[in-house]
Amino acid sequence: MSAPLRVGNASGFYGDRSTAWREMLDGGELDVLTGDYLAELTMLILGRDRMRDPALGYAKTFLRQLEGCLGTALDRGVRIVTNAGGLNPAGLAAAIGSLADRLGLTARIGYVEGDALTRPDALTANAYLGAFGIAACLDAGADVVVTGRVTDASLAVGPAIARFGWGRDDLDALAGATVAGHLIECGAQVTGGNFSFFTELPDGGHRPGFPIAEIHPDGSSVLTKHPGTGGGVTVETVTAQLLYEVGGPAYLGPDVVTRLDTVRLHQAGPDRVRVSGVQGTPPPATLKVGVNNLGGFRNSMTFVLCGLDVPAKAALVRGQLEEAVGKEGLEFTLARTDHPDAADTESASALLHVHLRDGDRARAGRAFSAAAVELALASYPGCTLTTLPGDATPYGVFTADTVPQDAVEHVAVLPGGERVPIPPPTRTEAAAAHTTVVVPDTGGAAARSEGTGPTRRAPLGELVGARSGDKGGDANLGVWARTDATYAWLRGWLTVERLAELLPETAPLTVERYELPHLRAVNFVVRGLLGQGVAASTRFDPQAKALGELLRCRVVDLPADLPAGPPQRVGEAGA
Repeated sequence: MSAPLRVGNASGFYGDRSTAWREMLDGGELDVLTGDYLAELTMLILGRDRMRDPALGYAKTFLRQLEGCLGTALDRGVRIVTNAGGLNPAGLAAAIGSLADRLGLTARIGYVEGDALTRPDALTANAYLGAFGIAACLDAGADVVVTGRVTDASLAVGPAIARFGWGRDDLDALAGATVAGHLIECGAQVTGGNFSFFTELPDGGHRPGFPIAEIHPDGSSVLTKHPGTGGGVTVETVTAQLLYEVGGPAYLGPDVVTRLDTVRLHQAGPDRVRVSGVQGTPPPATLKVGVNNLGGFRNSMTFVLCGLDVPAKAALVRGQLEEAVGKEGLEFTLARTDHPDAADTESASALLHVHLRDGDRARAGRAFSAAAVELALASYPGCTLTTLPGDATPYGVFTADTVPQDAVEHVAVLPGGERVPIPPPTRTEAAAAHTTVVVPDTGGAAARSEGTGPTRRAPLGELVGARSGDKGGDANLGVWARTDATYAWLRGWLTVERLAELLPETAPLTVERYELPHLRAVNFVVRGLLGQGVAASTRFDPQAKALGELLRCRVVDLPADLPAGPPQRVGEAGA
């Protein structure tokens, strides 16, 4: 079939807009509607659900959303593909069957399993499966396909495989569909959500619509959204999402390695961006495995330090708490939110965040929070807290490793109950072959970028956009230029050393830097910024979502001949 496959998305995470499924089904024509519910933190949440009740382990909100939409999807022939199965895809598939029966509907339901690995020392351990199991369910006539832990992009790649009949060797097509899937997997993030230049969107970013990828037989696609919905689809909104939570130019997946440095974007019309030129190479022989463990217990208290002698006040609290509960596991972060000569208490105050992590629930619980409260009349002048004493809560630790692809039993369970094994790819390449770290040029290119022309002091974000996010304990920070001239300056100026000056917390860490010229972008991977992962992080921004905006607000010397504001012509990025 030569007609494009219209794949929409109605969920980017567990907790996304509850009405999105209805909005997408009612908003226009679709062939497939996907929902992404899984993240590293979500798997921990589902793991704890399953500890309380072995019948759980899937995203319960999906069932509530589907109740009002399943009949519409069946009537209109829109097939539903979701990873809401989490740790129990068979359980969710059975629950959907019960829902259909209760609604008087006939729904053919398939599911994919085999991602769950037996690790006695882990709360959850799941391999990231590919898209061919989804395709097998759709080929067998499934109206709804439920998966566990597949790669996010596989929710779109699987339907494309089923529609166009791609095989394992159609690497460029698979890579193109992977890009399309990556672009829509986070819902409204590609249509103007969390966009650096949100004030330039037609509705100011008020309520962006959810995305659609029109995937073509060669794997190229057009990103769009339903008419009349908010936000916008531009080269820049697409670039922002393409840079989200990625590493080097080689984007590893279970079915294909997608070369992000080959992606080309072109504004094909209002709210239509064409994605083309994507090349793929054989996948690695291993699958990524996400492992969650319970790391212990945590608690936090926040002190308000108002007026003078803020460092001394913080030191006093630190000494008092260390004497009361011991130093082990305590963390102190002083946020200097105070302003000199302030006219109100809030503007004159700094915040001292105190965290305690420990394997002993009692020590991390009331023993700690009560010790903090007991200082109220016996510490620094003006002592007050923003938190009440409370018990400790468990936290998780995320780690990642790999297993051979042929060691995982990837199985598609068809609507009729038949179990179909999905064989691993026969052509693979060693993962090391895809590792290309760009060493920053701190000599020639950086020196040339300084130039001798006039400069102006202004926030970096006047010239560039950014998007950042988390991957386990690491963070990525993608920065894109709005014009070719700005990129010519940016790629030489923004080195790893410069990043350390602007974001000092990155200085002691390993930072990898990659260039994506077709996107006019530079991407950094900051190893270890988030410690043991989101669930264990005590960082103020635990998922590094605001790291890009922090960079953009830094005031630097910008070339005076590079104008701020949107580019004058919207066209092919990097052309």
